[in-house]
Amino acid sequence: MTNDDVIYRSRLRLFALAKEMGSVRAACRMLGVHHSTYYRWRRLLLRYGPELLRPRERRQPRMPNAISPMIEQRILAMAIAFPGWGPNRISLELGRPKWGGIKVSSNGVWRLLRRHGLGHRAQRLALVCGFAAPPEPERRPPLPELHIEADRPGHRVQLDCFYIGRLSGTKGVVWQYTAIDVASSYTWAELRVTPRNPSAQWTSALARRVAGELAKNGWKLEAVMTDNASEFRSQDFNRSLSELQAKHILHPRRQAAEQWLR
Repeated sequence: MTNDDVIYRSRLRLFALAKEMGSVRAACRMLGVHHSTYYRWRRLLLRYGPELLRPRERRQPRMPNAISPMIEQRILAMAIAFPGWGPNRISLELGRPKWGGIKVSSNGVWRLLRRHGLGHRAQRLALVCGFAAPPEPERRPPLPELHIEADRPGHRVQLDCFYIGRLSGTKGVVWQYTAIDVASSYTWAELRVTPRNPSAQWTSALARRVAGELAKNGWKLEAVMTDNASEFRSQDFNRSLSELQAKHILHPRRQAAEQWLR
């Protein structure tokens, strides 16, 4: 049901209510309509039928000094082609012979641009930037939810390094070398000082320590999971894992990201 249908039914209700109550003024007072409007509608109703009570479409009045559609399109085209020009500049340029010698006041140009949402320079520049912007990249499906399966201690051990900073009394940078057993959540942590970046010497030492303590409790270090940092890509670290007969696995999120980017 449209708004016109609601108005039409309300007007019909006015005449039905006046007949039921036997009083035109009481019915008009109840529905908020002046009684003179009721009698004007009644004359139309008796002469042309109930369809005359429907709201009539009214076209927008055309003012005699309104800008013609052709000139309006010319102004909008110039505002988009030269978004840095204001209404005064556009009015002056349109008056030049090469643009057709169109006489439009700067106030008229500003009112037209404001009506189309282009009254400010920022609005015109935003519109032009929207047209010139590259298309949005194709949305890729999200990364799958990752889960690491670990059945027993030593099945998967994760190694990583955490930057602590330069502490008083130390010559270099303090790093925390951390190992976490995925199955039991048992954690090993060591603080080491290096000149700048983490060292493969200490990651190898931590791997050997983890393997030794697991072996004392009847478990074996089977696989070590790391990221792709230099301290884990070093030959010394991978040689230590080979001696411990442990497999080196990159973090699954990195593997999934590399596969997702292909």
